[in-house]
Amino acid sequence: FTGAQSYAERLRLGLAVIHGEAQCTEQDMDDGRHSPPMVKNATVHPGLELPLMMAKEKPPITVVGDVGGRIAIIVDDIIDDVESFVAAAEILKERGAYKIFVMATHGLLSADAPRLIEESSIDEVVVTNTVPHEVQKLQCPKIKTVDISLILSEAIRRIHNGESMAYLFRNITVDD
Repeated sequence: FTGAQSYAERLRLGLAVIHGEAQCTEQDMDDGRHSPPMVKNATVHPGLELPLMMAKEKPPITVVGDVGGRIAIIVDDIIDDVESFVAAAEILKERGAYKIFVMATHGLLSADAPRLIEESSIDEVVVTNTVPHEVQKLQCPKIKTVDISLILSEAIRRIHNGESMAYLFRNITVDD
């Protein structure tokens, strides 16, 4: 939340918060990815027919804030499996957002992420070049890359020379 808040303050924009998770699909249940871990050496009391572990229920995706007639920007550190981003984009579109951007530092974009993005309400996904994703960009023209090699090399130089890192954040304009 604080990362999104700092973006909003820096850009002088309003902030809406999305919380909850996309509901499981049948495929998720079939492959066991949401199954509870095996329980070893568990004691069951005779006469009680309670399950050893209750399935964790996920809250549905909720948007707090008005996005009607606005551009929505979803910010995260990593975008790998994109189902939750696609689900959030659908909710934002239903709530009246007219453009939806997803921004992440690291674009892993695994499996069928490019296809899901291409078929979704997401207008553009912007990631940095910390992870190679040229193949994914060929599969989905909505994926854009920001080169951060200069800022990374400057950060490394400053750390190596014992210089302040604050300069990198203080002296970047909104246009940069």
